[in-house]
Amino acid sequence: MSRAEMNQLGWDACDVILVTGDAYLDHPSFGMALVGRLLEAHGFRVGIISQPDWHSAEPFRALGKPRLYFGITAGNMDSMVNRYTSDRKIRSDDAYTPNAEPNKRPDRAVTVYAQRAREAFPGVNVVIGSIEASLRRIAHYDYWSDKVRRSVLPDSKADILLFGNAERALVDLTRRLDAGEPIESIRDLRGTAFMVRPGWRPDGWDETASTAIDRPGRIDSHPDPYAMEPTAAAPATSADGAQPVRIVSREERVASRRAQREHTVVRLPSYEEVKDDAVLYAHASRVFHLESNPGNARAMVQLHGEGPGARDVWLNRPPLPLTTPEMDFVYGLPYARQPHPVYAGARIPAWDMIKFSINIMRGCFGGCTFCSITEHEGRIIQSRSEASILREIEEIRDRSPDFKGHISDLGGPTANMYRMACKDPEIERSCRRLSCVYPGICENLGTDHGPLIQLYRKARAIPGVKRITIGSGLRYDLAVRSPEYVKELVTHHVSGLLKIAPEHSEDGPLSKMMKPGMGAYEAFRELFEKYSKEAGKKQHLVPYFIAAHPGTTDEDMLNLALWLKERDFRLDQVQTFLPTPMAIATAMYHSRKNPLKKVSADSETVETVRTGRIRKLHKAFLRWHDPENWPILREGLMRMGRADLIGAGPKCLVPRHQPAGPAAAGRPGAPVGGPVRKPVADAARQPGRAPAARRHPARAPAAGSKRAMRDR
Repeated sequence: MSRAEMNQLGWDACDVILVTGDAYLDHPSFGMALVGRLLEAHGFRVGIISQPDWHSAEPFRALGKPRLYFGITAGNMDSMVNRYTSDRKIRSDDAYTPNAEPNKRPDRAVTVYAQRAREAFPGVNVVIGSIEASLRRIAHYDYWSDKVRRSVLPDSKADILLFGNAERALVDLTRRLDAGEPIESIRDLRGTAFMVRPGWRPDGWDETASTAIDRPGRIDSHPDPYAMEPTAAAPATSADGAQPVRIVSREERVASRRAQREHTVVRLPSYEEVKDDAVLYAHASRVFHLESNPGNARAMVQLHGEGPGARDVWLNRPPLPLTTPEMDFVYGLPYARQPHPVYAGARIPAWDMIKFSINIMRGCFGGCTFCSITEHEGRIIQSRSEASILREIEEIRDRSPDFKGHISDLGGPTANMYRMACKDPEIERSCRRLSCVYPGICENLGTDHGPLIQLYRKARAIPGVKRITIGSGLRYDLAVRSPEYVKELVTHHVSGLLKIAPEHSEDGPLSKMMKPGMGAYEAFRELFEKYSKEAGKKQHLVPYFIAAHPGTTDEDMLNLALWLKERDFRLDQVQTFLPTPMAIATAMYHSRKNPLKKVSADSETVETVRTGRIRKLHKAFLRWHDPENWPILREGLMRMGRADLIGAGPKCLVPRHQPAGPAAAGRPGAPVGGPVRKPVADAARQPGRAPAARRHPARAPAAGSKRAMRDR
C-alpha cells in the first residue's frame, strides 16, 4: 500500500495496482483481498491503493505505474448504494471505512477511479470489475439520476470489464498481458466485456437480433404444420426422382445446435433505443436474464452512440462456475485476516461484522427480482469442501487473538443452499428458468440438507469453538423440506433471533418479486417454534419486508400492516425498495412492464410507487406502531376509505388522537397514496392466511454488512 512497503520487498514496480473504494481488509470476504492474494499466488507483484482522494490524479501515482494494468473496483458494494439511502439521501456513515467516516469515495467510483488512473499514467491498461462494474455492463436504469445510463465501459474508458465470478478470467488476462499480448486483442475470455467497432464479430460467428428471440409487440402466428401449402422449398431430387436420405442422430443434432449457439451473438436494442422506449428497455432486460445460464448463454452486443463515434459494447458469455477445488484454493490463500496496519486500530464496522464469519458457498438460484446476486454470482451454487471450511475455522481459532470461540456465520448469499444443485448436469446446462424455486421448487433440484447438517456438527465439535450462529439469510421454503435441518439449526445455531425474509404477505407484490406465499413462512414458523420449545429456548423470528416494491398497492401495504398487527410484529428496521442496476424489479420500476413475461406495448402494466410521499406511506405501514407514522397513516386511511381502522378498538390500526411530543407535529400535505385495489371487506379478516398459490423462498443477502445485505 506504500512505496516504503515496496522498498521492503525490493520491488521497483508493481505488476498490477488495484484501486478500491473500501478500506483494505485482508480477508476473503472482501473482493480486493481475494483478488490481490490470487494474483500474488500466481507470481505477480500487487499493489493496493485504498480509498484514494479522487479530486486529483496524484494519489493514483503513489505506487508508480503498474507494469501490466490498473484494476479498478468500487469495493464490496455499489458506490451509489453505499452512499445513498433508498430515499436518495446521503448516508451518515460508511461501514467499509475506518471509523465509519462518510464521503470517502465518489459517486460512481469505478468511472471516476478509472478516469483518474488514465490521467495519472496516459496509455496505461485499465481493467474494471466488482459488483458496480458488473451490474453496469450494459445500458441500465440509474435510480439516482432517474434515467437510463450508458454501459460503464464508454464512461470509464476502460479497456476491459470483468464480471461475475472473475477469478479464471483475471488470471488468464494477467498471464496473457505478462506474455506481451496487447489488451485490445484479448477478446475470447468468458466473463469479459469490451468495446469494439460496430459490427465486429470473431471469424465464423453469426448475429441474431434479440427481437427474433423474444419479440416485443405483436406476436405473429406460427405457420400451420398441417397446411397443404408448402412453407419451404422441397429437397432437391435426382433425375430419376430418388432423394437421398440421411438419418441424423439426436446427439449430432444437439451438438450441431450447441456449436451454432456458442458462435452466435445476440444484438440487444441500442442504448439510444432503450433510453427512450420503456418497452424495448423491458425487452432488453428480459433477454439479458434469459441469456444468463453459462451452460447455454450466448454472447450479447449493444450499440452505443450514433455516427462515426458509435461503438458496440460486446459481452462474452458468463463465466463457468468455480469447481470445489478452485473454491478451496481461492479461500485457502494466506490472508492476514486483519485490516492493513495503516489503519492503526481504527474501527471498521464491516470488519467487526465479518471477521469471524466464513463463506461456504456462492451463487443463488432463487432469482428474486429485487436482488442482484444472480446477475453477479450466477444461479449455480459453488460450494467449498467440508475440509476447507473446517481448516478455516481452525485458522481463525489459532490466528485471531480476539477470538472468543464464536463463529458468527457459516453462509454466503443464502445460508442453506450449500451443495444444492440440479440432479442432472445436462438439464442444468440447458435450463433457461429464472428461478429454480418459483413458482414452485423444480423437481430436478436437489434439496438435500444432509451435507450442511454434517458440516454444522463437525464445525461445532472443533476444540475451542463454543458457538456457531448462522447470520446469512435463510431460504425457509427449502428448509421445511428437511425438519432435521430446522431442528439442528434451531437447537444449536440461533443466537435468539433468526432473520428470514417473507418480504410481503400479498400475492400481487410476491408475484413480482418471485417470492413464495405465506404458507411456506407459516410452515417454517411452526417448526421453528416447535424445536425452540423442545430445546428449552426462547427464540424469535425476525422477518424482513419490503415497502413500495413494483406491483405493490396501498391496499397491499394495508393488508401487510394488518398481518403484522395481528401477530404484534413491531418492526424496527424496514427497507423501502431500492432499484439497483440490472435487477428485474428495477426494469419493472422504470418501464412499468413485467419482464418475467413477454413484453409488448399492450402487455401487463406494473404499478410502481415513485413519489416520495407514497413511498413514505408504504414504509409507514410497516411501522404501524410508531406514533411518528400515525399522521401519514391517518391521512392515507382516510383517502382509502378505511376510516374504520382509525380509533381505539382492537381492530383499529392507529389511534384517532396524536400523543403529545415530536410525533404530534405530523403536518398535513398533499394527498398520499397510490393505486388501490378493491377495499378489504372485513378489517378483522385473517391477513396471515397463506395466499392460494405461488411459493418461493427468502431473498439471499449480499456479502458485507447487514445494511449492505438489505440495500442490495
